[in-house]
Formats: sequence, structure tokens, C-alpha cells
Amino acid sequence: MPKVHVNEIDIFYEVKGSGEPLLLIAGFMCDRSYWSLLLPHLVSHYQVIRFDNRGIGQSSIPNSPYSTQQMATDTSALLDILGIKQAHIIGHSMGGQIAQELALLYPEKIKSLVLLASLAKGNERFNQLVESWGDVATKIDLKLYEKLILPWIFTDNFYAIPQMVDQLVEWVINYPSAPTANGIYHQSRAIIHHDTTDRMKNIHCPTLVMVGKQDILTPVTFSQKLAQNIPLAELQVIEDGGHGFLIESTEVVTQAILNFLAKF
Repeated sequence: MPKVHVNEIDIFYEVKGSGEPLLLIAGFMCDRSYWSLLLPHLVSHYQVIRFDNRGIGQSSIPNSPYSTQQMATDTSALLDILGIKQAHIIGHSMGGQIAQELALLYPEKIKSLVLLASLAKGNERFNQLVESWGDVATKIDLKLYEKLILPWIFTDNFYAIPQMVDQLVEWVINYPSAPTANGIYHQSRAIIHHDTTDRMKNIHCPTLVMVGKQDILTPVTFSQKLAQNIPLAELQVIEDGGHGFLIESTEVVTQAILNFLAKF
């Protein structure tokens, strides 16, 4: 799988399927593999592009400040190199923040937008939490770090599945491109400095805002604000989903995405 050099870094990406382009933007600490459960359903309908943001996976991990606008320009440059003039864009969490900036900076490149468990701006509680996640990454090992974060990502039902969390933690720490302290820190700062509160009204593409009802990290109120202020947005709340509903509620989320994209 190839890399491209953009904005003084290397971006690792892959393209699968055929049809209209569909770009997937992952969230905090997540590389392209986070979309793996959705991928088989999406590639049967679309040409799917997924990639590693700066600071994660097999893309460059510069030890310098990141911003969601900067990562949006990375994403735009990748589309340019691939010769893609317009695409459907899906972003999860931080990926949804990047997707907002992409839609604001390069509206001509966006056919539709799907914002999953995302936000325009964090409140004080959210920002304090994410800031601490960036700080503690240099203090403890990755296994303990994952155990601290995962309760914010998954629901009680997920934790009730025997050995599920332990298996997920082991997968992360043994992953060949596991998150690094530098990448975690700089991505965390990009998240808490993101603010489209006064600009999201300028996103004029059809937009689906989706959130899990049990999401305690980016709660329903965050998505409600997006849906209320983006002119062509609609809101869908997944009853049994948490922040990690791409893993917990894969089929429900995928079907909702496909139903939305089929309109365009």
C-alpha cells in the first residue's frame, strides 16, 4: 500500500472498491484500520479511500503542533494526488472535526458529509479530559493507557462480553503501528483547539450527523448542535451506541450511512 508526500509529511493510504469516491477520516489515536468492520459493506458500493492521519499509523508523526485545519489540508492534498475532484466524506470523532474543516476550506470537493460522534467545540469537561489524555501518554505504558480510555469509548453491554476488552487492549498494544506518545499528545491538542461554532453555518453540503445515545465522551448534545447549525444537516441517534459504535453497532451504523449516501 502506498504513501504520498504532502505538506512535508508522508501520508499512508489505501483505495478499495469502485464507484463514487468515499473518503474515511479516522479519529483520535485511530488509523485506517478503525474502519475495518464497515469496509466490506462500503466497498461493494463505493471507491473507498482510507488513510492514516498525521500522528498515527504508518503516516509521519512529526513532533510539532497539529491542528484540524492542517489535517484537513493534508486530506485535501491526498485527494488531489489521487485525482479525486469530489467525494463523499465520513469522519469519526476527531475525523469529524477534520471533515468540518475540509468542508469549510474546500467546499467544492465535498459531495456529502457524514459526521459520526463528533463536535464543533468541546466543553470544559471534554477539553480537560482530552488534555489529560495527551499529557498522560508520556507517563504510563500503552496497555494501562488503553484501559484508562476504553470506558469512555464503549458501553456497559460491550464490557459485559467476556474477555472482549482484554482482547481489544492486547490487539492495540501488539499492533505493528501502535500509537506513540508524540502522536497522541499532538492529536489531543488539535482536538481541544478545534472550534467551528461560528463557522459551521457555512457548511452547505448535505450532512448526516450521527451519534450513539450512550456516548459519554461526545454526548448527543454535541451532535444536536452540529445538526441545528449546519443548514442541510439531519440528526440520527443510535439507540444502543456509544462513542465506539463503529465497532459495537457496525451493521446499524453502516446501514444508516448507506441509506443517507444513496440519496445523492
